[in-house]
Amino acid sequence: MDKGMGRDASPETVELTYRMTMRDFSHVVWERRRFSRSGRRGNLVIGLLFCLAAVQVAAGAAGAEVDLFLTVWPALSAVMLLFLPRMQARAVQRMAARNGVFRAAVTDDGVTVTTDHGSTTVNWSGQPRYRESAELFTLYSDDKNATCFTPLPKRGLADPADADRLRAILDRHLSRV
Repeated sequence: MDKGMGRDASPETVELTYRMTMRDFSHVVWERRRFSRSGRRGNLVIGLLFCLAAVQVAAGAAGAEVDLFLTVWPALSAVMLLFLPRMQARAVQRMAARNGVFRAAVTDDGVTVTTDHGSTTVNWSGQPRYRESAELFTLYSDDKNATCFTPLPKRGLADPADADRLRAILDRHLSRV
């Protein structure tokens, strides 16, 4: 029996035990912004707002009369949009903190996540995409905005070698984004 596996776990099971942190959710939201339709659109808006502010500042530096509102408002809006993922992550983390310790079992059938208050099982068709980062694996739904996700922090693995086993299971059933 492999280290960290439960009594009834098969060799194709990878188990994780962790508490979700704000950093985990923040990371998930930022990663989602990189490939989801709404995230790409938001990044474009942020870029356009910064460009508008830069044009206003450049015009003012060249001696033209500029509207202070058109200089400050776009930059302030862009900064607020940059902090939006952190605010979203904080709200989700508060809800997740009430669930206590998360225990996830990843098998060839899907992912089962159990908390102090309940459990849920997601089969591979429910979240058919995943993204890996240095800190976690995240499974995403296939809708255009990737509204549903399941984070699996690597720190929850009993053995660092389990990351390779988990990656192999995910690669067999999901597509990387």
